[in-house]
Amino acid sequence: MTSFSGYLPYAFALIIAIPFLVLLRQFVFTYIRLKEQEIKLLSVKSNSGNKSQSYERMILFLERIKPSNLIQRFDKELAVHEFIFLTEKSVNEEFEYNSSQQLYISKNSWNNIVDSKNAVLSLLHKTYEEINGNADLDEFKTIFIMNYMNGDDYISATIDDMRKEILIIA
Repeated sequence: MTSFSGYLPYAFALIIAIPFLVLLRQFVFTYIRLKEQEIKLLSVKSNSGNKSQSYERMILFLERIKPSNLIQRFDKELAVHEFIFLTEKSVNEEFEYNSSQQLYISKNSWNNIVDSKNAVLSLLHKTYEEINGNADLDEFKTIFIMNYMNGDDYISATIDDMRKEILIIA
C-alpha cells in the first residue's frame, strides 16, 4: 500500500492535467482550422483583386491602342513608314508585357483583345497601302483616324464587354 501512496500525487496531477490537455488540443485544432479558412478567404479575395487589376490593365492597353491615342505618339518629323514601324513595335511590346493577364481574364475577352490589337495593326498597314506612300505623316494620321471612324469600333465594343464581365466578378 505504501508503494501506491507514493504515486498518488502523480496520479492526481495526471487526472487534473488530462482535461486541460484535451481542451488545449481542441483549442489548437480550432485555431488552425480558423487560420486555414482565413487564408482561403484572403486567397479568394486576392484572386478577385488580380482579376479586376487584369481587366483594368487590359482596358488601359485597349485605350492606348485606339488610333486617336496612337497618332499622338512619336516625333512629327518621322516618315510614315517609320511611324508605322515604331507604332507596331510599341503596341506589340505593350501587348507582350501584359500577356500574362490572360490568366485572369475570360477566354472570350482575351480573344477580343487580341483581335482588337491585330485589327489596329492591320488598319495601320491598310492605310499605308491605301496612300501608296504618297502622303506626309499628318495626312497619314488623318486618313488612319478616318478609316477607324468609318469602320466598326471594335476597341470600344471589347471594352464594353469587359466592363460587363467585371461587374459580374465584383
